[in-house]
Amino acid sequence: MKIAAIQMNSQDDKDANCAEAERLVRAAAADGATLIVLPEYFACLSASDSLQRESGEPFPQGGIFHRFSALARELKVTLHAGSVVESEGAARYNTTAVFGPTGEVIAKYRKIHLFDVEVPGGITYLESSRVGRGTEIVTYEVDGQKVGCAICYDIRFPELFRKLRDEGCDIIVLPAAFTLQTGKDHWEVLSRARAIETQTYFVACGQVFTHGNGTKACWGHSMVIDPWGSVVAQASDRVGFIVATLDDDYTASVRRNVPVASHHVL
Repeated sequence: MKIAAIQMNSQDDKDANCAEAERLVRAAAADGATLIVLPEYFACLSASDSLQRESGEPFPQGGIFHRFSALARELKVTLHAGSVVESEGAARYNTTAVFGPTGEVIAKYRKIHLFDVEVPGGITYLESSRVGRGTEIVTYEVDGQKVGCAICYDIRFPELFRKLRDEGCDIIVLPAAFTLQTGKDHWEVLSRARAIETQTYFVACGQVFTHGNGTKACWGHSMVIDPWGSVVAQASDRVGFIVATLDDDYTASVRRNVPVASHHVL
C-alpha cells in the first residue's frame, strides 16, 4: 500500500483551504497513493474560538463532507480527511471522516483528548472551549489492513494506542496541528514511541507555519514511521506531501521477532 501524508498551512478561509486540500490530494493520487491523509483542522485553522466553532458543518450533510466524499470517489482512493469541526445541534466536535474509494463513509472519529494547556512561551490553548470530546475508539479497513484513528493531542495518551493495537491495527493515523513550541521537542519522540509500542506503521500528518495572523505556529515535520520505529519519510518545512510504501511482511517480521503483544501482563 502506498500512503501519502499531506502537510498544509490552513488559515481562516474555508474555501481557500478546501481548494488547497483538494489540489494536494489530487497530486498525491497522481503519485500513486491509495490512502491519502489530510491534517487536523484542514478546512479551517483559526486563532478565533468563535470563528473556529462557526466553521462547523453537520455530518454527513455538510458541504465539506460532500466535497471530499466526491473527490475520493473520483480518484478511487481512501481519503482520511484529517479533521474538521463537526456540528451536531449546539455541540461541536473535532472529527475525522474517512471516505472509501466509492465515496462512502467508512469511519468517523471524534477526538477524545482535548488540548487544554499553556505551552512554553505563554500561549494558552483551550480546545474544550471550541469542541466537546469523543468517547469511541474507531478503526477501519483498507486493502486488508486495519487502520486506527487518533488526532493530535491523543498522541500523549499511550493507553489509546494500546487499545488500537489490541483491536488488531496494522496502521495508525494521527492528523495534527502540533504547536511549534512542543513539536520541536516532542513530535518525533512521541510518534516513534507510539510506532514502537504498537508495532504499527504510524502516520503523523501535520499543519506547518503560522496562522491567526502569525500569533500561533505549527511544527509540521509530517512523518511515516515503520513498526520498528524508523522514520521512512518526513516532510521538510513546506506545504506539500510525503509518500511511503507500507510493507506488510516487514510488520509481520517485527511482530514475530519481538512479540510484545503476547507478553503484556497488565
